[in-house]
Amino acid sequence: MTAVDARPETTTELRFPAGFRWGTATAAYQIEGAATEDGRTPSIWDTFCRTPGKVRNGDSGDIAADHYHRMREDVALMKQLGVTDYRFSVAWPRVQPTGRGPAVQKGLDFYRRLTDELLGAGIRPVATLYHWDLPQELEDAGGWPQRETADRFGDYARIMADALGDRVATWTTLNEPWCAAFLGYGSGVHAPGRTSASASLRAAHHFNLAHGLAAQVLHGALPSTSEISLTLNLHAVRPLTGSEADVDAARRIDAVGNRIFLDPVFHGRIPQDLVRDTAAVTDWAFVQDGDLEVVSTPIDSLGINYYSPTVVGAGSSTSPSPWAGAEEHVRFLPAPGPRTAMDWPVDADGLYELLTRLRDDLPGVPLVITENGAAYDDYADPSGEVHDPERVEYLRAHLSAVHRAIGAGADVRGYFLWSLLDNFEWAYGYSKRFGVVHVDFATQRRTFKDSARWYGDVIARGGLTG
Repeated sequence: MTAVDARPETTTELRFPAGFRWGTATAAYQIEGAATEDGRTPSIWDTFCRTPGKVRNGDSGDIAADHYHRMREDVALMKQLGVTDYRFSVAWPRVQPTGRGPAVQKGLDFYRRLTDELLGAGIRPVATLYHWDLPQELEDAGGWPQRETADRFGDYARIMADALGDRVATWTTLNEPWCAAFLGYGSGVHAPGRTSASASLRAAHHFNLAHGLAAQVLHGALPSTSEISLTLNLHAVRPLTGSEADVDAARRIDAVGNRIFLDPVFHGRIPQDLVRDTAAVTDWAFVQDGDLEVVSTPIDSLGINYYSPTVVGAGSSTSPSPWAGAEEHVRFLPAPGPRTAMDWPVDADGLYELLTRLRDDLPGVPLVITENGAAYDDYADPSGEVHDPERVEYLRAHLSAVHRAIGAGADVRGYFLWSLLDNFEWAYGYSKRFGVVHVDFATQRRTFKDSARWYGDVIARGGLTG
């Protein structure tokens, strides 16, 4: 049986703790549009989208879901849904177009209006400083493989803290630095599209450094009651068998997929097995004295993005790899079970595994699911309804896994569904729909899908039937 259909014959009520945060999440480049308005300049994703063959159908985020102009309508949808929290990202090139110097007030004003609208609707704003849209000028100067980019990020964090620190209580420094470093600079399937294993490792370290610098700035600029966080897309890595070779393959991927961030941030160290695994790529000389003290600046919670597990065994892979040389002698295998429109396996047990691992590895660190959801080929039928039973079952299974992990002692404080709206899905363009709100991109009409109504009912009840 799969995680989706393995529910007991009799249903029980799965209640979540009082004060549990029920949210939804988006990202600036995926929904805002208004790519050239009010002083915004190109990000690496604007440039990437204009590179032939990089994005399906040549799509871009120029218009996306037009959230920049429809923000109040979208906040009203959130209020109708009943969410307690909304996780959005700030577009760095909208508020600091070159990545240097003073802010553009019109850009800041948009986020001021957004936070005020959220607070007026009784929704807690959760701001993410970086969701992949590096100002193109900083990429032209070397991008994340260059140390200076981390310094510039610290300056940008100060701009945002000064602008919104009086109304935003929760701040996330980075979203999924693994993707930004290894898909952007390693395999090249994300912006900026570079393919260098050594550059991806340098980028990963400078993301860690940027996080630490921003955390220091936020600690100094925000009220003591503010929450500072980091969001990682941690990999639920499983060896195919218990053989020594398969277990070592899982260790290698765990090092470059998870511990490359967890160890520096929470333990102030670089995993030495990762250093050995990647010795043919780099000598790690870019890690300077004092860096790890900055990187390990204390934070208040850890955000976890989870979609599907990673199954590996001994062997070799022939496809282009984002794993920076650490994947030598590693073969990636498909996990069993049903799949989403992204061809990702549906396996909620992987989320439970991650949460209980973090319970043990990071005692005392509160956890928040900052993204979880699925893309399916849903559509508006002739009556205007959008039925998405597969997404409902996906969400039910994963929320049940969260509930089970809480019962096993994991300190999970909230769940943010990805995503509020159908949006620009990076290299897939507009071909994949993750939203619980259907967007007709020709008219920008918004329609609640069945999954939105289901999630709203879960929020209202504070739990679900399991």
